[in-house]
Amino acid sequence: MGYLMDTNAVSAVLKQNRTVLGRAEEAERDQKEIFVSAITYYEIRRGLLAVNAARKTKIFEAFCEDHEILEIDRRIIPDRAAAIYAELKQQGEILEDSDILIAASALVHDLILVTDDRHFRRIPGLMIENWVRQTG
Repeated sequence: MGYLMDTNAVSAVLKQNRTVLGRAEEAERDQKEIFVSAITYYEIRRGLLAVNAARKTKIFEAFCEDHEILEIDRRIIPDRAAAIYAELKQQGEILEDSDILIAASALVHDLILVTDDRHFRRIPGLMIENWVRQTG
């Protein structure tokens, strides 16, 4: 089983967080693939462009060359996201659409979501590891 990096996990890579980098290297040694959602790609890219962060942009581009970007190119991901949204809304625990789409991508592709955000725990069936705080 592989991993899907949430935006804060990719941000930790850009900050050269040794723990996250070490866990990523460990996953690769164990032949587990690491992916980035198109949503995360967008969130990171827009932030880097907004502040003209040239050094971090180079790190990000290299990271993305090594890890596949998962697109939202099939109805199954938006359909899964819509179901997650409906369930959370009924419980009164809404999440941002971007987070719901990232979670749906992880679920559809049977990936473990690497994130530092606790609110993802509200989503049933979503496997989560926290490489940022080592509480995976």
